[in-house]
Amino acid sequence: MKESNQYNYYSKIKEYRMAKNLTIKELAEKANITSSMLSQIERGLANPSINTMKLIAQALDTPLFKFFMENNNISNQVVTPERRKRISLPGEDGVIYELLTPDLTGSIEFCILTLAPGKTTSEAPMGHEGEEVALVLSGTTELILENEKLTMNAGDSIRIPPRTNHKWYNPTDENMILIFAVSPPTF
Repeated sequence: MKESNQYNYYSKIKEYRMAKNLTIKELAEKANITSSMLSQIERGLANPSINTMKLIAQALDTPLFKFFMENNNISNQVVTPERRKRISLPGEDGVIYELLTPDLTGSIEFCILTLAPGKTTSEAPMGHEGEEVALVLSGTTELILENEKLTMNAGDSIRIPPRTNHKWYNPTDENMILIFAVSPPTF
């Protein structure tokens, strides 16, 4: 399994855990997963869901994208489509994030999200520290914002306050594409 994980997220989780002087048990408790599952993830023996990855990232106080970034810095600030960092999490086919900035060192995170038909960004709505703005580029999406369901179409935009639980869902039979920015970066 390890050979197929291009960005070695499993070793980066371990790296961040050790940098924070956390044991597997301590991080597992903070992330509300089992120690066994975390151990398997760190060794590349399990493919966690996007929700599990978000829980681990939150427990480590680390943006999720950092687990999937290559180790080299990009000095060129222009990001062409072929140079975008593409993130598709294990077990989450049809949910693709592309980073539109060269890296996550700035004060804003700017991404494209593509959701295949019937796909959602997470099982349950989740919040983050940063304020988010989003614009639907194509298709239709349902945004679950706290306990309210909003339908958004191409051209619609929204501002989501910090710590507001939300998730994106594609209820149609065509891909939905939106761009979003979060400040500070918290993905």
